[in-house]
Amino acid sequence: MPTPITGIGQIAITVSDVDAALAFYRDILELPFLFRPATNLAFLDCGGVRLMLSTPQGAGAVGDNSILYFKVAEIQERFAALLNRGAVGEREPQATAELSDHTLWLAFLRDPDGNLVGLMEERRRG
Repeated sequence: MPTPITGIGQIAITVSDVDAALAFYRDILELPFLFRPATNLAFLDCGGVRLMLSTPQGAGAVGDNSILYFKVAEIQERFAALLNRGAVGEREPQATAELSDHTLWLAFLRDPDGNLVGLMEERRRG
């Protein structure tokens, strides 16, 4: 029997300019830089999941990516701090779902290629 999937190891984001994307994800979002094996590739760490920034490969297209949701605490303060660092806001933080043990808060930014970047906070009750 094959081993089950145990988690996400890497997420790729298609960008037009790796330098500009790296400046956003590393310098504004402050994700730790891992390595850059070529001019069209860069890797960062997001809580143990590798984030790969790459120019279009094969059928990839800039801006046509899935949305990354980064976990944060104190979403209003973090959102404001990221805007102050140069991020472009798409949607202010707001409560989006009341779940049994927490309220889900979401906010959205845009990276230099227009990809949506989500911020999420799960505020526990009690």
